[in-house]
Amino acid sequence: MLFRRALLRELIFNYLGVFLVLVTITLTTLFIRLLGEAARGELAVEAVLAFLGFGVFSFLPLLLSLTLFISIIMAVSRAYRESEMVVWFSAGLSLTAWVRPILTFALPVVLAIGVLNLAVIPWALSKKDEFRQLLNSRDELSVIAPGMFTESKQADKVYFIEGLANNGARVKNVFMQSVENNTLGITVAQAGEHHELPDGERYLVLENGRRYEGVPGQADYKLAEFGRYWMRLEPQTVALHRDYGANALPTLTLLQNPTAVNLAEFVWRCGFPISAVILALLAIPLSFVNPRAGRSFSLILSLLIFVIYNNMLGIIEAWVAQQRISFIAGLLGAHLIMATVMALMFYQRVTVRKLRWWK
Repeated sequence: MLFRRALLRELIFNYLGVFLVLVTITLTTLFIRLLGEAARGELAVEAVLAFLGFGVFSFLPLLLSLTLFISIIMAVSRAYRESEMVVWFSAGLSLTAWVRPILTFALPVVLAIGVLNLAVIPWALSKKDEFRQLLNSRDELSVIAPGMFTESKQADKVYFIEGLANNGARVKNVFMQSVENNTLGITVAQAGEHHELPDGERYLVLENGRRYEGVPGQADYKLAEFGRYWMRLEPQTVALHRDYGANALPTLTLLQNPTAVNLAEFVWRCGFPISAVILALLAIPLSFVNPRAGRSFSLILSLLIFVIYNNMLGIIEAWVAQQRISFIAGLLGAHLIMATVMALMFYQRVTVRKLRWWK
């Protein structure tokens, strides 16, 4: 009982430390990528944090599984390095006696991975799709940010504003370029603001500016100066459709509509919790470290096995979607292979220990 408490405490501390590091790396990488998309105008600035949260949700099952795998390897390999395993085996206990405490620690994490993959992440992805549609349905002026050139969705207009005034109600030093019927129009103004009439019509009102019109390459440009220039904004209709991809559908919907793509998605969702259990047990024989030798090889081998296993899940998902293998084979195939590898590694470690003890 004392041993199990000490092991559980060590596993929890290892898990929290590794998870914090992995989440920090993931957040930093996602944040940099989203900031790049926002700088290129592909994503609204105010949507960066929302998409960062959606992205972290998508990576959580992988992070939880990898953290579980690494934390177990750290705990068991430390026991080998500090010769605790010598005492363990001298007491007549087998390596398989580690299975029960490891599973006691791993099962809550596996349950969390299952809930995330089967329920939470599909819901989060559906909300992400709705949010993206809502962003795409906004009018062009709402996505303009000071100091940035912004292209319209039809690629026929380019906007630039130098700054905001009156708490964002007005803009200063406006530049707008448009192309209509092969005619280039450039409008500059000192200020501008948005007006909505009682009948719902919306206008962009520019003040104290000039407009140039002409055909590029020709000298006959028209120049017009204005005190106020009213430009009508086309109404935007918000039509949120719920034609989600398979990854955003509820798990029950996947089973009720068993197409090849939906079954492949179900295989993918079930794969993570099953693989987490197998990897947690596989970490026990993989953690063997010779105290007189280096430990790099076992760590590299463990990470390589984790990568291969997860890539197998992705490949099998694609094969099920392409109907190259059956649903049952896709659901169980990779896990049976890795379970066999786990059993062989347990047998090899236990057999070697028995032979050494006999000699």
